[in-house]
Amino acid sequence: MDPTLQNILDQSTLKWIFVGGKGGVGKTTNSCSLAVQLASVRESVLLISTDPAHNLSDAFSQKFGKDPTLVTGFKNLYAMEIDPNAGLEEMKQEEGMNDSPMGSIFSELSMALPGIDEAMGFAQVMKLIKNMDYSVIVFDTAPTGHTLRFLSFPTLLDKALGKLGSLGGRFGSMFSQISSMMGSQASPDQMFAQINELSAVVKEVNRQFQDPSLTTFICVCISEFLSLYETERMIQELTAYNIDTHNIIVNQLIFPGKGNACELCNARRKMQAKYLEQIHELYEDFHVVQLPLLSSEVRGVDALQSFSENLMKPFVPNP
Repeated sequence: MDPTLQNILDQSTLKWIFVGGKGGVGKTTNSCSLAVQLASVRESVLLISTDPAHNLSDAFSQKFGKDPTLVTGFKNLYAMEIDPNAGLEEMKQEEGMNDSPMGSIFSELSMALPGIDEAMGFAQVMKLIKNMDYSVIVFDTAPTGHTLRFLSFPTLLDKALGKLGSLGGRFGSMFSQISSMMGSQASPDQMFAQINELSAVVKEVNRQFQDPSLTTFICVCISEFLSLYETERMIQELTAYNIDTHNIIVNQLIFPGKGNACELCNARRKMQAKYLEQIHELYEDFHVVQLPLLSSEVRGVDALQSFSENLMKPFVPNP
């Protein structure tokens, strides 16, 4: 397969693009670089960091927050850094549930359904994003374990919200009585209306995530055993979630020139070559992009634009 990400630019139907992998392999640099390239062929691009250790601001040398901000030097590239866990708290504040019987009941339900807090936060984030008008959205995700849990949330929420929604008819009058006795103005109808609304969003997002014409996942790794092992585990999980993945970026490769006397460089390159061969054998039907280890950081728009060219054409080391 063509060893570039040109296939991503050519697939104009893509709406959701996830970039993920083991911690420290260069996900942020590559997600930023891909977003830069997409900005040259798409009407509007939104780059989102869902990693608690946000790095987009450092990569672009520009401060980003929870609202989309235009990246300096671009007319159609926006970036934002969000905390999916904050979404649930915002919902409870909006509905006045924090200091009400409804808040207590919701907390009890959260304890009964492990992971529902985080998943509800995800639903709030997706609701926000779906209301934004961008032609493509790129996710700079957290390390592998968090990412896989993030991508499993639509399925978890679809089941959990269905159960919670059914409580509205069975216990709605009881909740009203409790609220009245406690002197609270919180309405159970508000909560269940919000749950039903989120459920509809989650079902639609889940459908889109499992549509290869709309969603794909780009794996970033380095040519070492642990990274290769985690990449294989991630690809198997993605396949189980019916999420398309057919691109792998192998980052931080050493290309010592002929006659290079650096023993460490040559030893590292020999080790990397062994695992790189395994990657090609395992993923012969993938686009495998090889990127170099650089002598300096990739920071700022100019550096990212220059580095992003390596995603579109095979890297050729200096002799």
